[in-house]
Amino acid sequence: MTAVRIQLEDFSQDAELLALRAGSQRMGGIATFIGCARDFSEGREVSEISFDAYGSMALVEMNNLRSEAIIKFGLLDARLVHRIGIIGAGEQIVFIAAGAEHRAAAFDACRWLIDELKQRVPIWKKEITPSGDSWVTQHP
Repeated sequence: MTAVRIQLEDFSQDAELLALRAGSQRMGGIATFIGCARDFSEGREVSEISFDAYGSMALVEMNNLRSEAIIKFGLLDARLVHRIGIIGAGEQIVFIAAGAEHRAAAFDACRWLIDELKQRVPIWKKEITPSGDSWVTQHP
């Protein structure tokens, strides 16, 4: 299981954390972010969300983010997983984990990683609602 992935299937938070922790016993702090599909957005009910990605470019950029975060925040490791395809309300979309010797670096890196992922990685989101489908501009 690689540290950076784009996949159709759901992910296991437990498996991701075990993989992260297996890399170093110096981790004193691990921060995680799990993004889930909401059933309501911009004043409308949402039944599903469709995610699409420019796969090879998205993986390159996600790996770049991981490398940048490790250097910028002094992380021991980081993991980024993003799902594509149709995702129902309440389901998991994205997993970010940052492991560091101290909690502050882990928290800062985790927030930076999700914010940068939403800005830099070519993944597109379309909300499926009873009144029709609409593409969504990513928000920080």
